[in-house]
Amino acid sequence: MSILQPLMSLLGQVERERDDLALACQRAAQVQQTAAAQAQQLVTYRRDYEQRWAHQFRTDGRMELVNCYRGFMERLTQAVDQQCAVAAQAEAELDNARRALREGEMRVASVRKLIERRVAEAHTAAQRREQKACDEFASRAAWNQAAAGLAGAV
Repeated sequence: MSILQPLMSLLGQVERERDDLALACQRAAQVQQTAAAQAQQLVTYRRDYEQRWAHQFRTDGRMELVNCYRGFMERLTQAVDQQCAVAAQAEAELDNARRALREGEMRVASVRKLIERRVAEAHTAAQRREQKACDEFASRAAWNQAAAGLAGAV
């Protein structure tokens, strides 16, 4: 089975690479979940803030308060937009990590399939050698028996 040794080494290498890709995929999923949760928290906070101040403006609509509200809402909207962009980037990185993991799984499966084929080929070759040896033994036995029959007739 020394013919399989390089393939077994290759299998070990691609399995390690696949495992590294799986860890990277898990980390990317955690980053994506965190970024999406933060974006959702900001969106919720902005909605709550708008509702709170809508009530405040009904009772007290001074210009200083309106300007302060607008300035804060602009900054809050920028923060929401930025966090949504971060979440979208994290989602794209997660998709890339998933794609790389699938490719790693395919490489592992390919190497395993190659090993299976090589084992089957070696088994088939061994069977052929065994059959050839049996055929040769039977041929010699028949030849020896025929030669012994001729020697006994003389």
